[in-house]
Amino acid sequence: MNGGSRISGGKEMKRLALALLLFMLATFIVSVSLENVHPWLAWIRAFAEAGSIGAIADWFAVTALFRHPIGLPVPHTAIIPRNKDEIGRALGIFVQENFLTPHNLTRKLAGLDAVGTTARWLQSPRNSQRCARAACEFVPGLLARLDDKDVSRFLDRIIVPWLARLDISTFAGRFLEIMTHDGRHQALLDHGLRTLDTWLSENRALIREKFSEASRYTPGIFDYYVVNRFVDGIVALLHEVALNPQHEMRARFDAATQAFIDDLKASPEYAARGRGLVRDLAGHLRSQSYYEVVWKDLQALLLEDIARPSSLVVTALAELLQAIGHGIATDAPLRGRLEAWLIDGIEPLLIRHRQEISGLISDVIATWDAKEVADKLEAEIGRDLQYIRINGTLVGGLAGVLLHGLGMSFGR
Repeated sequence: MNGGSRISGGKEMKRLALALLLFMLATFIVSVSLENVHPWLAWIRAFAEAGSIGAIADWFAVTALFRHPIGLPVPHTAIIPRNKDEIGRALGIFVQENFLTPHNLTRKLAGLDAVGTTARWLQSPRNSQRCARAACEFVPGLLARLDDKDVSRFLDRIIVPWLARLDISTFAGRFLEIMTHDGRHQALLDHGLRTLDTWLSENRALIREKFSEASRYTPGIFDYYVVNRFVDGIVALLHEVALNPQHEMRARFDAATQAFIDDLKASPEYAARGRGLVRDLAGHLRSQSYYEVVWKDLQALLLEDIARPSSLVVTALAELLQAIGHGIATDAPLRGRLEAWLIDGIEPLLIRHRQEISGLISDVIATWDAKEVADKLEAEIGRDLQYIRINGTLVGGLAGVLLHGLGMSFGR
């Protein structure tokens, strides 16, 4: 049921409760006026009298929760508006002590499977596309808020000084060290071997042509024979290296790579080259016209691309999200580690800041308008409150009949 229908339903029930009270009062008046003629109406009078009292008492109780009855400042009425702030503090403490406990948080987080659910959701091309599109919709507004001078100032104060302090040679050496850890660079060698193998096989004629140009006085059949033997020998060597993880060429590649990394990290020559490169780059970036041209071009490209239905940026981001989702969803060990990391990170964070969460609830409620809070609560639970009035009317009437019967029994 939406908000409008709840309000409408509450008003209907309020009219019904009021109509029932008026009916009880009318019945009471009629039964009192005719009781002398029809003594049996005493039972009806008892029912109507007690029902009216019950209805009025419950109306007063229900109304007192939200406002002063008939506008009179009766003590202990308008309970919710008057105690709004205390209710907010009590609600915050209740949430802190009953929901944000270590046991509840651990149990709830462990059963969520948040990582798996998110990964499976991202696996869907439609979902990843929607997510990427939603993320990119923030870009135009963000770009509109960024002034060219702000960007220039940011680059001048943050990026350029950072570049000036950056030891790019050492940074490159450490980066390569990470990339080559556990022989990861051997995959690059394998790719290079395959590429060279394919190129040699597809370009034998070109190699023979170049060889013939260099050896003008040898017969063509001799050139053909030499080139074929040379290419076959190189291809055989490439296959040999590719199939043998312990081949000498791989060891030499390892040694050369490590020597290059060591030089990047420690060689004064490479350090000087790196500083020169950074100086040139920083000087280029400090050019105001360069900032403006690059920034405006970047803005125009981004806005133009994002506005297209087949945006390259959105498509690339969607494919990345989908790949991440697929990778996590199909890798149970990784999913388990991420889930454990999420729980280990969120649980102490929530526990450490649960008082702040409690305070946030209290502060938010404190900012609400008291009358508005009362009206919203009344709209939410109004139907049930009017049922209390109706039930009070009927239960009061039945109690009146019972008491009338008891009175007549003892009166005899």
